[in-house]
Amino acid sequence: MAQQKGIIKLKGTIGDITFYKTKDGHMAREKGGIDAKRIANDPAFQRTRENGAEFGRAGKAGKVLRTSIRSLLLNSSDSRMVSRLTQSMIKVLQADSTSERGMRNVIDGEAELLNGFEFNVNGTLSSSLFATYTPTIDRVSGEISAVFASFIPTNMIAAPAGTTHFKIISAGTEIDFEAETFVESHSETLPLAWNAQPTLAINLSNMVTANSVKPLFLALGMEFYQEVNGKMYSLKNGTYNPLALAAVSGL
Repeated sequence: MAQQKGIIKLKGTIGDITFYKTKDGHMAREKGGIDAKRIANDPAFQRTRENGAEFGRAGKAGKVLRTSIRSLLLNSSDSRMVSRLTQSMIKVLQADSTSERGMRNVIDGEAELLNGFEFNVNGTLSSSLFATYTPTIDRVSGEISAVFASFIPTNMIAAPAGTTHFKIISAGTEIDFEAETFVESHSETLPLAWNAQPTLAINLSNMVTANSVKPLFLALGMEFYQEVNGKMYSLKNGTYNPLALAAVSGL
């Protein structure tokens, strides 16, 4: 793979060279590759088939997790989030110490490795929110929550220029990775002024199935706004809104 230089950028195929555009710019690569039937049947490609199966399983697991918190992700993700999450899911699968290679899965892996995953590298929760909070996953009751003590917004929140207000958002999700289904609930604060006045204590509670035996996740984030003539406008179309997994219970 090579990057195209010069004024004229090409797309398409000329001879054995394919020209195409990616997020990294205009690229070029030589056509070729191994026949798909050979990869599917040749014993020499057993490791390739195993890796492919696990990569596909990681991709599906990442998709169901993303879908379960889609309402939060709409304004809080970066362009490479899907591929980053898939790579993190692969690490979860690789932590499965009981299944055979090629059959490793999220359920027998270590879902807790996803704890702290940032969905938006343009504005991370770890570099935006400094207020003390307690994330809790209560399997018995099914409550997934984040509780904040009172804090001063301008001291404890690093907000983008132009911010006048913010929300703290959260979601609790219970995921069946085998069935590719989920149970989700979410909550958020009202728009809070980004100023030097202490907030009230905040309790964001999200209920899923009581006594669940499925992996449980707490997603926590913020949305930034600018108030103009009494109306709230999402700041920079949500580019800097952080969202992360604040707690994970894989069971």
